[in-house]
Amino acid sequence: MVRVAVSEGAGGGGVVRPLAEDGTPSGPAVEVDDLVAEIGERERDGAPRWVWPSTARLAPRLLAAGVRVARCHDLELVESLLLGHAGRYGEPRSVAAAWARLRGEPVPDDPLPGATVSAQASLFGDEAPVGDDIERVVAVHAEQQRGIAKLHGFALLTAAESAGALVAAEMTHAGLPWSAERHDALLTEMLGPRPSGGLRPRRLQELADRISDAFGGRGHVNPDSPAQIQKAFASAGLPVNSTRAHVLKSVDHPAVPVLLEYKELSRLHTAHGWSWLDTWVADGRFRPEYVVGGVVSGRWATNGGGALQIPRVLRKAVVADPGWTLVVADAAQLEPRVLAALAGDRAFAEAAAHGDLYSALAGAFGDRDDAREKAKIALLSAMYGGGTGEAVQLLSVLRTRFPDAFEYVESAARAGERGHLVRSLLGRTCPPPSAGWRELTIAGEETAAQALRSRGRFTRNFVVQATAADWALVLLASLRRRLAAMGPPELVFFQHDEVVVHAPCEQADEVVAAVHDAAREAARLLFGATRVLFPMETAVVDTYADAK
Repeated sequence: MVRVAVSEGAGGGGVVRPLAEDGTPSGPAVEVDDLVAEIGERERDGAPRWVWPSTARLAPRLLAAGVRVARCHDLELVESLLLGHAGRYGEPRSVAAAWARLRGEPVPDDPLPGATVSAQASLFGDEAPVGDDIERVVAVHAEQQRGIAKLHGFALLTAAESAGALVAAEMTHAGLPWSAERHDALLTEMLGPRPSGGLRPRRLQELADRISDAFGGRGHVNPDSPAQIQKAFASAGLPVNSTRAHVLKSVDHPAVPVLLEYKELSRLHTAHGWSWLDTWVADGRFRPEYVVGGVVSGRWATNGGGALQIPRVLRKAVVADPGWTLVVADAAQLEPRVLAALAGDRAFAEAAAHGDLYSALAGAFGDRDDAREKAKIALLSAMYGGGTGEAVQLLSVLRTRFPDAFEYVESAARAGERGHLVRSLLGRTCPPPSAGWRELTIAGEETAAQALRSRGRFTRNFVVQATAADWALVLLASLRRRLAAMGPPELVFFQHDEVVVHAPCEQADEVVAAVHDAAREAARLLFGATRVLFPMETAVVDTYADAK
């Protein structure tokens, strides 16, 4: 029993069917009254790779019943990857859509996120009887396996993406340890006591009054109204075209520092204030809903809660349980190291075989005190498309000393400017250019040039960032497997190139070792016998804020 296909039915039941590795059935379909119990029993007996439409929908039921599975194949996530590779990014990815494509029928739209419908209706349409659902799952999976077999690296990519879905569900279930008391104390310290009746917190109101006074006090100026702020500056003889911080910082007026402080504290109050605390933190845990592959490069997103934008000051509220600790680990200089491994540039790879990549590259920029900073500017400019001012001179040094690395991203930029697709090492593919972009490329000369450069910057970075996302997913899958063998430690947070593990204090050293082992395994699986190091900076702390 290598794989088992799963179809959810009504009333907690469903259908399962064993499959061979290529997706062909290896046994009859079996209808069960309790699908969660059936999955739990089969997992204990043989830990197959589960084939189901959506981990995000089924895993919460499993976890609530204490059932954790080792492996799965998420049909929706894999369909997205295959569609993207075929240049059809964003097309419907449900089993119903994939089934329709197989049969040459009209493809239905995917259900809206968060739509409250039954599992059967959302996956297959109301007309599909339970007995037919499993056949659709089996057929779609078999077609995906045929597609995966034709694409280099795709088997690892789809396995890692599916493992990421399991991690995401498990992290939501476990929750990030969060002290509501500390959060409230931090807000009170910065904003004043919690207000009532929709009023501003005391500190914000004090700043709002000072802003009005700074503009002469002839009338109230609402700092939350860009139009009123612009009007006030214009009345002072200092017209501004925006109230963004970078614009205000260039204005010499006594209201500016007060307004900047107001904007920062208001942002905290709005995004992570008491309302956020009431909504998202319960029983000492923050449980965001992660969206695997929610960004085109493969990075994750979240549905509400702002988990990937936790303000640094509020990290003091992320506190380990008594007797437990937080192991915080992030990959140092991940994207430059990924470029070094991708490009096959021997000189660049040799530099990346050391701890601090920028220091190792500094020699290319002469014997000067700021050589490391110059190396950093040049490398980031190469990856992100910087090409003005000093960056131009620094890039010429990089081009001369590390020609293969520079050509790797330049080639991706040229492909983007031609409207072509580019891919990560494992095959994750960028979206095709829009019809609007193509229209811009045949517009006036300046407009066309801007559109071409913009697309080139996107594809230049995509090949690096998407491969970094691939590496991080493989790291997650490897670390998850290692933590499962330890028992209590659990992944509780993931952001781009950073992971947080909540573990008993006595297992902290073991977790740190597992993180480093997982990083080495991820590098080996993606890049083979590369000289490039992928070091993980780790910290064992009681509070997330102490990690950096």
